Amino acid sequence: MKAPIRLAILFSLCALNFPANAANHDADLLLFNGNVYTVNEKQPQAQAILVKGGRILFVGSNDDARKFHATRAIDLHGRTVVPGLTDSHCHIFGIGERELTLNLEGTNTLQEFLAKVSERATKSEPGKWITGRGWIETFWTPAQFPTRQDLDKVAAANPVFLTRADGHASVANSAALKIAKIDKNTPNPFGGEILKDKATGEATGMLTDNAQDLVRKNIPKPTSDERERALLTGINREIGLGWCEIQNAGSHKEEIDLIKKVYFDAKARIRFVNCVYGPGEDARNFLNEGAIIDGFEHHFTQRTIKVVFDGSLGSRGAALLKPYSDAPDTSGYLTEKPEELRPMFEEALRRGIQVETHAIGDRANRTILDLYEAAFKAVPPDQRPIKEPRWRVEHAQIVDPADLPRFAFLGVIPSMQPSHAISDLFFAPKRLGMDRLAGAYAWQSFLKSGVIICGGSDAPVERGEPMIEFYAAVARKSIKGESGPGWHPEQAVSREQALKMFTIWPAFASFQEKEKGSIGPGKLADFTVLSNDIMKIPPPEILKTQNEMTIIGGEIVYSATN
Repeated sequence: MKAPIRLAILFSLCALNFPANAANHDADLLLFNGNVYTVNEKQPQAQAILVKGGRILFVGSNDDARKFHATRAIDLHGRTVVPGLTDSHCHIFGIGERELTLNLEGTNTLQEFLAKVSERATKSEPGKWITGRGWIETFWTPAQFPTRQDLDKVAAANPVFLTRADGHASVANSAALKIAKIDKNTPNPFGGEILKDKATGEATGMLTDNAQDLVRKNIPKPTSDERERALLTGINREIGLGWCEIQNAGSHKEEIDLIKKVYFDAKARIRFVNCVYGPGEDARNFLNEGAIIDGFEHHFTQRTIKVVFDGSLGSRGAALLKPYSDAPDTSGYLTEKPEELRPMFEEALRRGIQVETHAIGDRANRTILDLYEAAFKAVPPDQRPIKEPRWRVEHAQIVDPADLPRFAFLGVIPSMQPSHAISDLFFAPKRLGMDRLAGAYAWQSFLKSGVIICGGSDAPVERGEPMIEFYAAVARKSIKGESGPGWHPEQAVSREQALKMFTIWPAFASFQEKEKGSIGPGKLADFTVLSNDIMKIPPPEILKTQNEMTIIGGEIVYSATN
């Protein structure tokens, strides 16, 4: 047989995933009797997967897989397998800290909120800081921010600083404000606001965005051991939920050093894509030092600068083109000066560094698209080491309909968190009015325009659970099944699209689509094993689906049965 003919036959066998000469191959792991969704158009479903050396050796039928010898075989008993799920936007230290400090999630009234603070205060020494996160007033009656006076009633002997769920606002008590030297005469910092009583001019205790730093800088920093504990607590929680990779939306140098340390010490198993906050010294050093690609055996990559460009919708810091409907005296604000971003953006293009920017309001989104476009023109493709930069906009929540097509035109990827739509839309109509909701959480409009969406959770802003995110994307209803005016059900995505949002599209957004994001021979052996078939069951049942097993590089790093 001539060589070209032999090669053609071999290629055909590989393309069909048929185990040619199977008897000559050993595998480390066999998964069989599974309901496998591959996110591979050439072979959408399968029953069995073989793994060797941390990569996928074979995908196909049970019968063909048995022609291999596997060191370990696992009968999945019909459970659903999907490519390892990726949370393309989370804050890993915040996730761990939420679990270890005062967790204020689920406080449905001001009274419940204060009761938790009071309980912590009774266990704390006088003068010791009380910190926590997770409260959100939009579900309280009335839906008003807490005040320093509220906190003073239950914790006057301790400085208290409690961050809203979105991370863009915090409330401090009088003791904390005194330490920070904040009074009625303290001016607002750029990109933030000290909320003040309209009658007295006194600080209410609420601080938004950059104003939070006035108090935060006075809080004793956690020790290295405490920071490591928070990091590992967050990572282990993510693995247990079924995330095989996280894309961490921003770190400073001390956090980056700690992340590298836990991987050097082999304490972390999850795949980790990290961003460096910019502008500033950390970003300048990163641009000089360059990217880290597939460090620690494909477990750590750092090739992106993260910019925070406005606040959040809930705390009215998101930068809007027109004033807030429920607060006509403000339209939010930008948290960085555009002219200070331009040089960094151009240098990033020249050095092959990706940029992702937090932008929630329609003004922030329009302005960042303008800045991206200017940078792309200033540094054309022939001057870039990476021709297709794949820059991202994180959140892209409120976009003027005229700006939606610009993402595809510029090749910019919206990185969005479906759970925001099912929580924010309880208050978004009040903040925005009904007209502006046409460009809010516009997943289907983005997809039809020709872009992909990488899906994330923004934990600890949201719970960070993959099944909540998947459900939100396909149902576009609250977890109780609620809908209403302004929810725009036509923006929901199909289940196939939702699965891509948490697998192959995040892989593309991080330049990893050849290594992960789908199940096929040669790719990294990352899988999430689920208790139910999320591609077929009724939407409410998705929320009841459990992660049964998390497999990273062919190793079972979490099992619900252990």
